[in-house]
Amino acid sequence: MSTLPTIGFLGLGHMGLPMAINLHKAGYTLKGFDIVPAAVQAVGEAGIETVATGAEAATGVDIVLTMFPSGQHVLDAYRGYLLQAASPNTLFLECSTIDVAQAKEAAALAVAAGHRSADAPVSGGVVGAEAGTLTFMLGAEAEDLEEITAVLEHMGKRIVHCGGHGLGQAAKICNNMLLGISMIGAAEAFVLGERLGLEHQALYDVISTASGQCWSVTTNCPVPGPVPTSPANRDYQPGFAAALMAKDLGLASSALKHTQTDAQLGALASALYRKFSDEGHAGTDFSGIINAVRDGSL
Repeated sequence: MSTLPTIGFLGLGHMGLPMAINLHKAGYTLKGFDIVPAAVQAVGEAGIETVATGAEAATGVDIVLTMFPSGQHVLDAYRGYLLQAASPNTLFLECSTIDVAQAKEAAALAVAAGHRSADAPVSGGVVGAEAGTLTFMLGAEAEDLEEITAVLEHMGKRIVHCGGHGLGQAAKICNNMLLGISMIGAAEAFVLGERLGLEHQALYDVISTASGQCWSVTTNCPVPGPVPTSPANRDYQPGFAAALMAKDLGLASSALKHTQTDAQLGALASALYRKFSDEGHAGTDFSGIINAVRDGSL
């Protein structure tokens, strides 16, 4: 019987904590670290070993898994302490959502330091992280797929190999650009329906089974009632915060400019979510943008 690899898990926030807990439940030995004391306390209360520094989390493990807020955090950690602390040939599994160029740079740094690297950003939000039903978009070398999949399958239900280094991030950016566009469209449709006299449930019953069907309606419905588990029923507590959507759409906008892609809806969605987030709604679920549609503040 093979021994499960040990994992240094850095970044134990809203997404990272339930992901780490699912790995712990599956029998993996983890060393958890976060710069936020409350996050460290929460993971310790879940029965997972915690360590005092990021370098310690990367020492003597087989896999270093990171869930950081930005690409600069990833690069700073790689250069500052992670790559030096890790044993040779450690697998660096980067699950944050970051710029494609930064993902490729992180992979190059890891490989140059004698390690292996993969980017595996996630989709599914906190609900998916807690349920272990995330989708992973994987950018990795073919020879590492079996080892990576064996770990990710305890946190997600779907793992898609998108290609080499950086291409998992590319798929994530494209997906979230479409998600942002579709949520704004769903919000506008429900507000228009309200003003035309439609009940939310009636409009939901149509859209959810007709040609307008999309995740933004059937899973993360922006109005309370039709989907009881959607954040709209919890006063738009995330979920997936508007600040994170603004960040992801910013990455998409940068990619659009870099590739000279004329994607007007993607650019507009980015501007609208940045405004919504900056005007006091950063911690609101991204579906809460429906309130800005209602009051005309966009």
